[in-house]
Order: sequence, then C-alpha cells, then structure tokens
Amino acid sequence: MPIHVNDMMQLLCRVSEEQKMKAAFRHSGRGALVAGATAFVGGLVGGPPGIAVGGAVGGLLGAWMTSGQFKPIPQIILELPPVEQHRLYEDAYAIVRELDWTDLAQLTALVMGNTAIQQKLLGVLMNYLTSELRAEIRYGD
Repeated sequence: MPIHVNDMMQLLCRVSEEQKMKAAFRHSGRGALVAGATAFVGGLVGGPPGIAVGGAVGGLLGAWMTSGQFKPIPQIILELPPVEQHRLYEDAYAIVRELDWTDLAQLTALVMGNTAIQQKLLGVLMNYLTSELRAEIRYGD
C-alpha cells in the first residue's frame, strides 16, 4: 500500500525519536571565510603582525562557529525541503513496501514492534544525514 511522503516523515520522526537522535551540521566553509576575513582585516590594520593576530583570532572564531548545535532529528526531518523529503521517502519506502498494513497507525505499530525494520530505517536516515547533509549524529540526551 502506498504511503504519503508526510506520513513517511512522521514514521521516520517516530523511529529517530525512540533513539533520541540529534544531529549537528558543520559549516566549515563559513568558518574558513571568517578566518580569512579576519586575517585580511588584521593585515590592513596592523600589517604583517596584524595578519598573524587576525588569522589566530579568526581561526578560533571560525572553529567556534563550526562546532554546531545539536538539534533533534525529527525537527530536521520536518524542516527538509519537499524535494529532500521525497528523496528520503524513496529510500525508506523500499524498506516498508513489503509490509502488510492498512493505515499509518498500523504501519507505525509494525515498525516499532520490529527491531530489524527499525534498524534498517535508522540506517537509511543515518546514511542520508551523514552523506547528503554532512551532519554529525549523536544518540541520547
């Protein structure tokens, strides 16, 4: 039986919620830009010593910026653009396609009662988050 994209996202949210999964995104490009910009400004203001000081300060600031804040994965899933949700849907639907269910509540009960299916869905979710979104995953509180 087909399942709507929004329903699949709700199922993935439920599975990731059970594991208390969170993810953080590292913005290394933004950090490098900050480090370079402060080195440049330091060079304009203080010459060669300013470049060194600006680079050091910018490097620390850039590192702090890229550390990322962990957000619950259900929040991340629901904030994905529709195109990205559809890509995730296709991979997850391949796992639940063979199950016998009539509505979302029954499908959720089947998945939550089967550890193997949960692990497969978590694998799809982890693969998507780490390869497509370059996120760092953390479990628990």
